[in-house]
Amino acid sequence: MPDRTLNFGLYGAEGEKSAFLAAGVLDRLAAEGGIRSPVTTRRGLDARLRYLTNSPAGYQAMRDAGITVARGTLRRWLRHKQTPTRENLARIDQAYRAYRRRNVARHLLRRLNARGGTRVEIQPLDQSAVPDPRRRVIATDRAGFRRLRIRRWDRIVAAWAAGDAEALADAWDDELADLGSQWGQYEYATSVGFSA
Repeated sequence: MPDRTLNFGLYGAEGEKSAFLAAGVLDRLAAEGGIRSPVTTRRGLDARLRYLTNSPAGYQAMRDAGITVARGTLRRWLRHKQTPTRENLARIDQAYRAYRRRNVARHLLRRLNARGGTRVEIQPLDQSAVPDPRRRVIATDRAGFRRLRIRRWDRIVAAWAAGDAEALADAWDDELADLGSQWGQYEYATSVGFSA
């Protein structure tokens, strides 16, 4: 793999895997229209529990998050007769986010693939702490970042919805190959931006 970043940060470079930065953007897009109240408030807890207990898949998401309470306890939570522990509140929020992610994945995929794909802007990794002899020359446009149009988001969104970090990184790196021989310079970045 040409110019791929090996031993990232060894000489002081800073950044994050660009695939994980892209997952953060997908998370923000998925949160649009979702529950905004924190799980620690009555409103936020009620909304999450209603969302999760509305279908068998929601119950499965709760089990996947480690919520193993009896049905009676769940009923008491819904009727405000008992408050979940701090650990269960965190698990409820985790279950909600995972279940919502799966539910909005199809919608996001349609939006991202529409009109020939979505343009992505990638800010390169920060090399300000890297000694001069160790700095890489990273090709950017005049604005200091690279643009890329991803036309097929299927693998990226599927890996993101499943929470599979390795598959997400592989799918993202396959798309970065469209940057040419310097694609490995953008495996790590300071920011990734796109909207759908």
